[in-house]
Amino acid sequence: MGVLRHETGGGRERVNRSRPRPESDELPQAVAFATGAGFDYLLAMRCLRYLGLWLALLACLGARAHDIPNDVKVQMFVKPEGRSLQVLVRVPLAAMREVDVPIRALGFLDMARVDAALRNATDLWLLDNLDVYEGEAKLAKPRVAELRIALASDLSFDSYEHAAANLRAPPLADKDLYWNQQFLDVRLEYAIASQASAFAIDPRLARMGLQVVVALRYLPPEGAERAYELHGDPGLVRLDPRWHQAALRFVALGFRHILDGTDHLLFIACLVIPFRRLLPLVAIATAFTLAHSVTLMATAFGFAPAGLWFPPLVELFIAASIVYMALENIVGSNARRRWMIAFAFGLVHGFGFAFALREVLQFAGTHLVASLVAFNVGVEIGQVAVLLVLVPALNLLFRYLPERLGIIILSAFVAHTGWHWLLERFEVLRKFPLPAIDAATAASLIRWLLATVTLAALVVFADRWVRRWIPQKEKGQP
Repeated sequence: MGVLRHETGGGRERVNRSRPRPESDELPQAVAFATGAGFDYLLAMRCLRYLGLWLALLACLGARAHDIPNDVKVQMFVKPEGRSLQVLVRVPLAAMREVDVPIRALGFLDMARVDAALRNATDLWLLDNLDVYEGEAKLAKPRVAELRIALASDLSFDSYEHAAANLRAPPLADKDLYWNQQFLDVRLEYAIASQASAFAIDPRLARMGLQVVVALRYLPPEGAERAYELHGDPGLVRLDPRWHQAALRFVALGFRHILDGTDHLLFIACLVIPFRRLLPLVAIATAFTLAHSVTLMATAFGFAPAGLWFPPLVELFIAASIVYMALENIVGSNARRRWMIAFAFGLVHGFGFAFALREVLQFAGTHLVASLVAFNVGVEIGQVAVLLVLVPALNLLFRYLPERLGIIILSAFVAHTGWHWLLERFEVLRKFPLPAIDAATAASLIRWLLATVTLAALVVFADRWVRRWIPQKEKGQP
């Protein structure tokens, strides 16, 4: 083996610390060590070290995830009274982490010293994450008027009156209570200019748990109580929206819905792949729009069947409509028949739009009709945006691919996807029992049969006008 050599230069001794080079007879041994048992030992030790770090990290993450509740329900009442806005809140204490809680023996709450911890939890989890607006102005930080611990079995938040009375009651006696098994009830008082103002709320409580739901009930000075179910961080929620505020919200909801609905987008694509000239395109899009508007309105006003089997049935028919339209594109179609098919299947898709709309109708306030019309407008804007991209893309594609071949290939892909959806949704539908044929069901069927006959008559009448508008030579290709 080589040794460190001392060199002198310029009167100073210098040590050469370069790594000694193995002699020629030692080189095979060094290579053997690097590629043999020594290398395996070093590699194994390094793997064990990384494995230990990963296990420690996973243990920390698991402990952290264990501290976060899975499902958290926050109950809230909002009521303007004179020059103040009363906000009553009930929160599970298990969701209010990172608070120093006074504990006595066996882990029970020290009720005599818990008030400061409750106020700290209120500041940390509610006041810092709850913004309230009067008109467009954000209200100042509220006064914590009352707070107390409520038992897990307490049902006083079934109404505003019971909740307010429970908050005014004396605090609980010094019982054997665990912190994470009870509720925190709080009454917040905001100073406002007038109880007749329009109020809005922006709760940011999603970090309380993995799934957070805020059940909010607004009690306006006049009119009926309004209930809201808010998930996660819903953003700004107007409790008494003006008609234009509700309309703008529902236009955005309709636009996002059509862009998020893959099945609706595929159906629209099937409608227009063979027909991309202006006149047939306008006729097909108008028929689809009018049809889904009819069933959307009917469902919103409660005329659709209420059984659990109905939404899966509609989803099945939507998949069937995609398969049918794709197959018709393959075998050939014409614009005069296509607009009527678009109208028929548009009725089915309207039910699908309505199911998506049910959860957000709570934001319409007293402007149900305006919100429904606005949602339809948003859907149409989304459809126009899709067509503005799809039609030029198809025209560009068919410059390099024979058009008939391109229509068949694209429609085959869509039919394949729709067929898989059809099978999956049929399996879902089979899990729901069909309704029994009784007097109420028979009456509903008769009403829908009369409506179908009326719509069919209107379609036949409109077809005479459409025949004059669309040339006879318009066949599945422009």
